[in-house]
Amino acid sequence: QVQLVESGGGLVQPGGSLRLSCAASGSIFSISAMGWYRQAPGKQRELVADITSRGSTNYADSVKGRFTISRDNAKNTVYLQMNSLKPDDTAVYYCKLRIAFNDYWGQGTQVTVSS
Repeated sequence: QVQLVESGGGLVQPGGSLRLSCAASGSIFSISAMGWYRQAPGKQRELVADITSRGSTNYADSVKGRFTISRDNAKNTVYLQMNSLKPDDTAVYYCKLRIAFNDYWGQGTQVTVSS
């Protein structure tokens, strides 16, 4: 089995920064992609950013220039550096790993941006 453990969420003021981490463990063979998703209350879960095994990245338009996704292949860990946070960034953030044809999700971590 594969387990994903997220950390780094919390309460931050507008304009502040947070760094999310997601570490994978278990039966990991080859990771196709890692990504971050978020879901705000009453809204659909949406892709925030993802990164392929080759290092190619993709970002939602709403976070371009503010968020950066990165990974450490040796540690099977993906990060999301979030700068210039806005109240609209408030959501539960989930990491996802794609291995072969299967997707694995983290437990979610709350990010709240408020003054």
